[in-house]
Amino acid sequence: MSETLILHHYDASPYAEKIRLMLGSQGMTWQSVLSPPQPPRPNVDPLSGGYRRIPIAQIGADVFCDTFVIAQEVARLAGAPELDPESAEGEAADLLARAEGEVFFAAIGSVSPLTLLGTMLRTVGPLGMVRFALDRARMMQTANVKAPQGDGARSILQDFLDTLDARLTDRDFVTGDTLTIADFAAFHPLWLHVATSRHPLDARFANVVRWYAQMEALGHGAREEIDPERAFEAARASKPRTLPAVTGEADARIGSRVSVAPADYGTVPVVGTLVAATPSRTILARETDRFGTVHVHFPVRGFEVTDA
Repeated sequence: MSETLILHHYDASPYAEKIRLMLGSQGMTWQSVLSPPQPPRPNVDPLSGGYRRIPIAQIGADVFCDTFVIAQEVARLAGAPELDPESAEGEAADLLARAEGEVFFAAIGSVSPLTLLGTMLRTVGPLGMVRFALDRARMMQTANVKAPQGDGARSILQDFLDTLDARLTDRDFVTGDTLTIADFAAFHPLWLHVATSRHPLDARFANVVRWYAQMEALGHGAREEIDPERAFEAARASKPRTLPAVTGEADARIGSRVSVAPADYGTVPVVGTLVAATPSRTILARETDRFGTVHVHFPVRGFEVTDA
C-alpha cells in the first residue's frame, strides 16, 4: 500500500493550512484534492461517510478525520513525534487547547462584519459567499459552543497575543528551540485572522511577528494536485492497514454499529462498525460498493461515540 498522504482541503481553510505547514516543515511529498468549502463534497464524502468538517486526509483505504489524527499521521510518516498532539504536555498542551478553542473563534469574531464580507466576496465571489455564510450559520445553530464576537473576541485575541509574545521573548518557537505541534496550533487562528481582516499582525507584538514570518516560510512541501478519481482509485487499490493493538479492557461495542460525531460543532455523525478503540483514536469500518472496506479514523478527544 502506498504511504502517500492525500489531503482533501480548500486553500482558505485555516485547519488545512496547519497541516500544509506541517508537511512543509518536514519537506514531505503529498497529494492535494481541492474540496468545496461547504458540503456536499463529492470528492471525499463517499470515502468519509459524510464527515462534516475539513480537512480530511487519506492514505489508501484509511481516512483520517480531524487535524488531531491527521497530525498524528504526519508525525508518523515523517518520524517527527514532536508533531503528534499527544506529545504536548503542561503549558504547551494548555496553549494548544486554547488556540484551537476560544482563540480560533475569536480570530474571526474580532473582524468587523463589513471587512469579513469584503474578504469573502474577494475569495469566493457573491454566490460562493452566500452559500458559505448560509452553511456556516446552519452549522453553528446546532453547535454546542458559542463563538465570541466584537469586543469580547478582540479581548480574547489580544490576551492570546500577549501570552504568545511573552513566550517568544527568548526562544525561537513556542516551547523552546524546537518546532512542535504547539507552534502549528498557535499559528492557524492567527493565519485565519490575518486572512479575514486583510491586515498584518500588530507590530507591537514584535516577537509574534518574527515567529509568524518564520512559520510562513516553512512552505507546503512538494504538493501534487490530483483529481478525486485518483484518490478514489487509491482507496480501491488498497486494503485498510492493520488495526492497532489495544491493551487493557476492550470496548464492549467492538463489532457493533455505532455513529461518531464531533461534540462541539459540525455534529454530523458518520456511521459504521466499530473495529478499534484506543485511548486516543476510534476507528470505524465502512463497507462500500465503490471501494470495498474503508477504515475511518477519529480522535477520542472532542468526539462522541453512540449506538447507531
